[in-house]
Amino acid sequence: MFGKDRAASAFSARCLLRAASQATLATQVDGQPFASLITPAVTGAGDVLMLLSGLAAHTKHVQRHPRCAVFVVGEAENLNPQTAPRLTITGEAVWQDDPALRRHWLARHPYAALYADFTDFCIWQVSPTAGLFIGGFARAEQLDAGDLRVAPETVRALANAEPSIVAHCNADHAQALDTLAHAQGATGHWRMLGVDADGFDMVQDEAVRRMAFDAPVEDAAGVRHALARMLKAARPQW
Repeated sequence: MFGKDRAASAFSARCLLRAASQATLATQVDGQPFASLITPAVTGAGDVLMLLSGLAAHTKHVQRHPRCAVFVVGEAENLNPQTAPRLTITGEAVWQDDPALRRHWLARHPYAALYADFTDFCIWQVSPTAGLFIGGFARAEQLDAGDLRVAPETVRALANAEPSIVAHCNADHAQALDTLAHAQGATGHWRMLGVDADGFDMVQDEAVRRMAFDAPVEDAAGVRHALARMLKAARPQW
């Protein structure tokens, strides 16, 4: 595997990618680089999903040249944008005719229900093969696919447990979910939407909020422990 520092960078990189509501897609046509805005979602395994229109230039590009890059950026520590964490992943865009992947993407972007079913929109998936994570000014880490993707056994364990975790938290721990959201400055009532190895998503109407664990988990027991730690840390602030 890799050392403690690299493992921490990999976890931070995945958390940044999962939290991104928008990203830059870099493609190329006839050797000319091209960049455009996309709205990504990330699967439990760590693959990036994009809902792309067949009419868009970047879609035509990946149809001809699948190799691409996706760039996401977080909040800067101060007025210097170079202090912001950011991640570039590279891979190949693959068209996916999978209703489950479309539903996963739409859950992350519920406002897109107005157009997501238009016939020209399709799901494309980028499985990271490498990445560059910059945790802030002069803090760079080269990452590989193993850093950016979640182990298959963990993906299976959490996918099997996810329905019961989500149902239980929403039915029996609604106040705790609100406490976690309010500790981050949100208001109102929030429901758990889905969970993965690095954290979980909450939804309020068409707003989706990402909540990162303090460390990656491997199974349902890990989720319970991570949620308990988050709630313990959040309660004094609420």
